[in-house]
Amino acid sequence: MADRFGPVLVPGEDDEGACEDRGGAREEPIRVLVVDDHALFRRGLEIVLAQEEDIQVVGEAGDGAEAVDKAADLLPDIVLMDVRMPRRGGIEACTSIKEVAPSAKIIMLTISDEEADLYDAIKAGATGYLLKEISTDEVATAIRAVADGQSQISPSMASKLLTEFKSMIQRTDERRLVPAPRLTDRELEVLKLVATGMNNRDIAKELFISENTVKNHVRNILEKLQLHSRMEAVVYAMREKILEIR
Repeated sequence: MADRFGPVLVPGEDDEGACEDRGGAREEPIRVLVVDDHALFRRGLEIVLAQEEDIQVVGEAGDGAEAVDKAADLLPDIVLMDVRMPRRGGIEACTSIKEVAPSAKIIMLTISDEEADLYDAIKAGATGYLLKEISTDEVATAIRAVADGQSQISPSMASKLLTEFKSMIQRTDERRLVPAPRLTDRELEVLKLVATGMNNRDIAKELFISENTVKNHVRNILEKLQLHSRMEAVVYAMREKILEIR
């Protein structure tokens, strides 16, 4: 059964780079690589996604090893991939896929509701984590959202993240951790706004700077902290108490 409210959106890099314009029309279809060890499930996804004019399934793979090879050849926009597969799992394949197809965005579509899998997937560079209980319509919606620079997490998994964040903050209280001194005051300011859910345009307005300046700050923050995505930046901000959870 589908989650009641659908996947949770996390703001992405920026609205500028979205492949969908403000009117909703796409110049090119979103190219998707489907990766799952069950051929019947792969076929079902292909049939469902074939009904979407703005989404094109360009290939499929039965495990993580094959997914890396296919990603290198096809350079998809989105990789829709299971977590648990033979030979090589989806999380392990994430890092390699990001190396051979840097522009590809990875959505984990799985039955695993284990917190460890969610955290490991985020660390490996996944920008979405959805449970297979979501509806077929929500899969297409998630693909579009991630292609447009958003991140998506199934609501039940997002609540587990929130619980873990709170636990992490409680554990660090005694150690009196502070934000890493490598970030400038302005970068810390930008990171805090990123963690509150603002996109680059809103941050630019809040700080009275240009969107390009914001993009440069975000890029520097991720490089300095050795993070892969804004989602990881949110985790970092909460762990270091830059953003307080109430």
